[in-house]
Amino acid sequence: MFFKKYINNKYFYTGLVFLIWWVYFDQESIIVQYNLAKIRTGLENQKEFYLEEIEKDKAAINTLQNDTVELEKYAREKYFMKKDDEDVFVIVKDDEN
Repeated sequence: MFFKKYINNKYFYTGLVFLIWWVYFDQESIIVQYNLAKIRTGLENQKEFYLEEIEKDKAAINTLQNDTVELEKYAREKYFMKKDDEDVFVIVKDDEN
């Protein structure tokens, strides 16, 4: 009986229609806002990852510009460079999972 008073009210139906419109049909609906929030979170995580990678790369560049031993080590590991009297053997490990 308590709900009958509110259910038979025209303002209840108006509010219900407004609520349904707001949740599903509006350009700025709750569903759209939820999806945009998920996308934003993903983009913020990507931003943090790339900022960390930039810092790592800056440190590596600084090290390679200032340390000849590290530069030689990097060239040997990444580009398989060698001295004239050396032989380089590349070992490739097969992943057997």
